[in-house]
Amino acid sequence: MAANQASPAATRRRRQLWAGVLALVGLVLLIIGLTVADGVAAWIEVVVAILLLVTSYIVQHLARRETVYQPDERR
Repeated sequence: MAANQASPAATRRRRQLWAGVLALVGLVLLIIGLTVADGVAAWIEVVVAILLLVTSYIVQHLARRETVYQPDERR
């Protein structure tokens, strides 16, 4: 393996870390948008929060898929 290529495990951990960060930011925005914010700002925060949560789910799904569906000789 070349020095500039990351291992699959490191890539998976990095993607899961990003998925967690996106989910945390999305949840914080969702809570703020539903409780504190008012008017148009609240709707914008809620929409952005939902987009972040969906993106987090997709990133996490991609990281898991690479782990579950890899060939047996790579496990």
